[in-house]
Amino acid sequence: MPTPPPAPRADPEPPIPAAHSMTPAETAPPAGPMPQGFPPPGPPTASVPNPGLPNPGLPNPGPPNQGPPLLTGGLDDVALLRKVRRAPTHGWRRLIHTLTGGAINPGESSSDIEYARLLERVNRPVRGDYRIAVLSLKGGVGKTTTSIGLGSTFAWLRGDRVIAVDANPDLGTLAQRVPQQTGSTVRDLVADRSVTTYADVRAHTSQAVSRLEVLASERDPAAAETFDADEYRAVMNVLQRFYNIIITDCGTGLSHSAMTGVLDLAHAVILVTSPAMDGARSAAATLDWLSSHGYAHLVPRSVVVLSSSRPGASTIDTVKLAQHFLTRCRAVQRIPFDDHLAEGAEIDLDLVNKQTRLAFVELAATMADDFASNQRSREGFNSFG
Repeated sequence: MPTPPPAPRADPEPPIPAAHSMTPAETAPPAGPMPQGFPPPGPPTASVPNPGLPNPGLPNPGPPNQGPPLLTGGLDDVALLRKVRRAPTHGWRRLIHTLTGGAINPGESSSDIEYARLLERVNRPVRGDYRIAVLSLKGGVGKTTTSIGLGSTFAWLRGDRVIAVDANPDLGTLAQRVPQQTGSTVRDLVADRSVTTYADVRAHTSQAVSRLEVLASERDPAAAETFDADEYRAVMNVLQRFYNIIITDCGTGLSHSAMTGVLDLAHAVILVTSPAMDGARSAAATLDWLSSHGYAHLVPRSVVVLSSSRPGASTIDTVKLAQHFLTRCRAVQRIPFDDHLAEGAEIDLDLVNKQTRLAFVELAATMADDFASNQRSREGFNSFG
């Protein structure tokens, strides 16, 4: 099991929720531990003397041979604890709470409560590791941006290690979206026989401010094309020992040499497309290909991301488009256009607008909903060790 790093930093200003994520049926948020940044209920009230119980500092007035009375009967921790209304975190509610020194507490808004529930889902525990393959048949639809945005969100909000791997044979740009701290690539990691600790692996990765780590692809297109399924499995054999969430940014094709290994070891697939007819047809063709090439089990666990690459409303009815994909996939998530993401440079979540950042939190929550059903985290490597 990977050794968890220091606790993550919670988003101090939860954005106002909007309806981005769509699933086939509405489900109640799962119960679980409260995430970072959301304190537990307040302390119990101070002890109050009960005249019906003996005072431990005075003689018991009962019969001489009567034993000490039992204090457990009828006591309920929940009944004794005072429910404390949590302080609001932003907006006019926070302003009133601050100006009155906490004397007036309007409580959390509905958006605060919904955001807290999203964070609970994002922070679901992972058994072993969880591997996500990010696919698209069409270039320029936001596949790499989705990989970085999702990975950064997981890394920022969770306490375990998250890494994104560039498996694109055509000069992948994943490593260009984070500060470059090393020139090492996937093949360098495979060739390094001295790797035994997390520090050894970290020497081959670059890390974003969010704590997301990135393992770069080969810079020589010829070398990248020859990176095959066996080498990908070798990379995963190393990474699964030190990371809990592994995101693979794939190429735009399904037949390049590493894809067999990627899909064989993936627990879930994210299919990125644009809200346009050609993108939708490519996404549907990808689902058909998966179904007919031995990966039908990944289709119902897949999530379609509708990534807007330009500002303004799409001429496509995205609601009907989402409904179409929901007949085959687990969920559909819309990622709105964002000026910072459109720059194609290093991604800093602090520079992403609130609605887009919320969309990535929703996507992370949707992916984390599948963590509990992951039963293959260790089995996937038994035949490749």
